[in-house]
Amino acid sequence: MILDLADVQQAALRLEPVVHRTPVFRSRQLDARAGSELYLKAECLQRAGAFKIRGAYNKLATLEPRERARGVVSYSSGNHAQGVALAAQLFGVPATIFVPETILPVKRAATEAYGARIVLAGTTTEDREKAALEAAGKEGWAVVPPYDDPDVMAGQGTVALELLQEVPDLEVIVAPIGGGGLMAGCAVAARGLAPRIRVVGVESEDANDTWQSLRAGHRVRIPPPQTIADGIRALQPGELTFEVMRELVDEVVLVSDAEIVAAMRLLLERAKLLVEPTGAVALAALLFGRVPAARGRRVGIVLSGGNVDLATLGTILRQG
Repeated sequence: MILDLADVQQAALRLEPVVHRTPVFRSRQLDARAGSELYLKAECLQRAGAFKIRGAYNKLATLEPRERARGVVSYSSGNHAQGVALAAQLFGVPATIFVPETILPVKRAATEAYGARIVLAGTTTEDREKAALEAAGKEGWAVVPPYDDPDVMAGQGTVALELLQEVPDLEVIVAPIGGGGLMAGCAVAARGLAPRIRVVGVESEDANDTWQSLRAGHRVRIPPPQTIADGIRALQPGELTFEVMRELVDEVVLVSDAEIVAAMRLLLERAKLLVEPTGAVALAALLFGRVPAARGRRVGIVLSGGNVDLATLGTILRQG
């Protein structure tokens, strides 16, 4: 394994003075609908609006000071951009982020507000990754990958570390999968603290690259997905994250966009929590019976982010 529980614990020490230890919420109505005892880890209330600050800051913290001072570069569809921008601001170093031409305005505005320079680069992960790596080579900037990096994964794993510290008798943990950094880090932390816990990842039906890859036994590339959950539109799981997930994740399940929207509405109505579509993916799997093994058990759910733009929110609230 490229990382272990000790790596996540070291990341937690670095992050302790920087990130919010986000609260864990309960809802009897959501419990009743899911048929499980749900513990909602609200990373939608994290700094920069999502868990991404954890991996970004941990990566910057592990760079040599001289390397970090030259500046950092990354590529992202939105939330990682904000995480890197905030981490760079905290370290007082410049950051350049390559983003898709389709980036949500709310995520672009927040990234720029933290002081990062935004560069538009195509529409796919490959477009912006290629542009970022070329710029890094030319300018001498340190690269902060969105997921396929051990330090980034270790930082993201602190979500599960905190959750299990607060609720040590969890029997299942469920999180969304994009490139796999959050899922891989949480799987390492969860297995390290509770070896018998069941680890479940969730994707949308259209963005099912990890679901396909685990069944094929190798990384599968899919066409650009059209899911509402913009944070999990990866075309292929990361090389490193896939190896961790193949070893530690028990299953990956799929939810529809309609189910994601329903979960968002329920979180807002019943728990008063505003999440973006990706942030509702894990809960949707429980509410719509996609994880039968979780029924009647204590389940930790990662609400990964809350950076939803007002137009999307308005459309969702008008439904139903």
